Amino acid sequence: MIDEHIAHMLRNRAEKYDLREVFRYKIENTYHSINWRTFKNQSEIIASFLLNCGVNIQDNIGIFSYNCPQWTIADLAILSCRCVIVPFYSTSTTQQLEYIINETEMKILFIGDEEQVQKALPLLNIDTCSLELIITFNCPQQKDDRVIELETIMNSNYSNRTQTELAERLNSGQSSDLATIIYTSGTTGEPKGVMLDHSNFMASFRIHKKRLSVDDTDISLCFLPLSHIFERGWTYFLLYSGGTNVYNKDPKEITKELPIVQPTVMCVVPRFFEKVYDRIISVSEEGGTIKKSIFNWSIAVGHKYIEYQKDDIKTPYLLSIKHSVADKLVFSKIRKFFGNQIKFMPCSGAAMTPELKRFFHALGIFVNYGYGATETLATVSCMRSDKYDFNYTGEIMPEIEVKISEDNMILVKGETIFKGYYKKPEQTNEVLIDGWYYTGDQGQLTGNNQLYMSERIKDIIKTSTGKYISPQKIELLLSKSEMIEQTCIIGDSRHYITALLVPAYEKLSEWLKQKGETISEVNQMITHKMVQTYFEEIIEEIQSELPIHEQIVKFALLPEPFTIENGMLTNSLKVRRKQVISCYQNLIESLY
Repeated sequence: MIDEHIAHMLRNRAEKYDLREVFRYKIENTYHSINWRTFKNQSEIIASFLLNCGVNIQDNIGIFSYNCPQWTIADLAILSCRCVIVPFYSTSTTQQLEYIINETEMKILFIGDEEQVQKALPLLNIDTCSLELIITFNCPQQKDDRVIELETIMNSNYSNRTQTELAERLNSGQSSDLATIIYTSGTTGEPKGVMLDHSNFMASFRIHKKRLSVDDTDISLCFLPLSHIFERGWTYFLLYSGGTNVYNKDPKEITKELPIVQPTVMCVVPRFFEKVYDRIISVSEEGGTIKKSIFNWSIAVGHKYIEYQKDDIKTPYLLSIKHSVADKLVFSKIRKFFGNQIKFMPCSGAAMTPELKRFFHALGIFVNYGYGATETLATVSCMRSDKYDFNYTGEIMPEIEVKISEDNMILVKGETIFKGYYKKPEQTNEVLIDGWYYTGDQGQLTGNNQLYMSERIKDIIKTSTGKYISPQKIELLLSKSEMIEQTCIIGDSRHYITALLVPAYEKLSEWLKQKGETISEVNQMITHKMVQTYFEEIIEEIQSELPIHEQIVKFALLPEPFTIENGMLTNSLKVRRKQVISCYQNLIESLY
């Protein structure tokens, strides 16, 4: 069986690695292991159950769960039946479920736990909803015959009746089969289902193997949602390479698990590094004069060292000696936080400042920053391991073509480009033209194949005076302040630029204490005259080098952060600019 279908590929790896560990997961405080043989066998039991339910080739089946091995086991089972996986974010609402279930005419849905079951159960009783069966990973038996536990399926015997049919499905699997429909949460408009087939994924594996050094000795910590193409595509590639995936159910616990799991690779978003950076700087500030001096000296040495590393130039002998000292005194201790085994960390999903990339490279953490989209099966560009430039979004991937349109839009062509939006031909035709995907992102391409993604074109602000402004540029500048947690720049069709700012509440509280003010209530903090003046000074200093038309004239401090739960962030942690503007409309008007 050759690798032309994801189910073929994973079975071939299972035969090759057999009793070797493929998954690791935590129950209470103990990690447990699953080997390749068990992975394959459990997926075949589930596949047999699905065939017994009468699923047809290319039926759409959903997975609505937190990260866990069962997610990927069910994933393989669905693909083995030549069916299509439709993933849901674990935070999805009942309304979001209903929209996607009905559009895809989904009858079967795999679900993680009790919280998610309670969101999906009402849909079983709606006549206009296609959902007929729920299979739960980790949830007590419900008093409903239409809800069944995965454990019950595992303890039943369906294989005798369906073994031949499953073999026929596997043998007939084609690279042109649709593999998944991933609904983009998006920052605007209704969700669109991105259709990716098996040929897209197989091309992606081949391309990534040319650029990234991943093999069967690698361990990855899976903490971004599997419902997103970044973590899902990475998980497939890791399994393609024979590596081990360690599932993290709660992303908030990631910093505790890193030293325990000791991953060699893992994909992250820039927000992760922003948080870690703040923590590192905070600890260094608490270390006293001598320790702070050693830290600053070490970072300076690290920055000089990586200027040679990034261009693949031999480091001067004296600098190498200094770097060894800095590594022993500072860098090696910080790397223990990551488990001390990291080779590189793919990073994408949002803008990341060159300064932040340089900082972690100086520590010896290779942040492999890149650019991609669900429609491109993630990676379009990423940093090479030998030569790279911190000011760009990486080098174009092998076998991928990129060009820049007359209005500076990034256009992408290649075997990883999606097949279209599910049941949305008009939207498909708007972005797929002559084999090129029109990304909607503004960028630049250098002569040495380096890509720079600067802005979502839809996000670009045009003021009432006719000036075009990049909100992302200003937001990245503001993110340099440890006092500013999140930002949203406003100004489209307005006379001047304003900003909604989410302060770093804990740091702000500490700053107030140093000024002799003890305030714990957030609303009192952000309205305090001293705080308002302080933020005016912060903004003034940050934007001093910006042209006048890009400078923030007025701002407002917000009493709560942007989160997925309050609808202000997408599931990939991008700010939903329209939702923020809608929610704070009155506050924004007061700034004008």
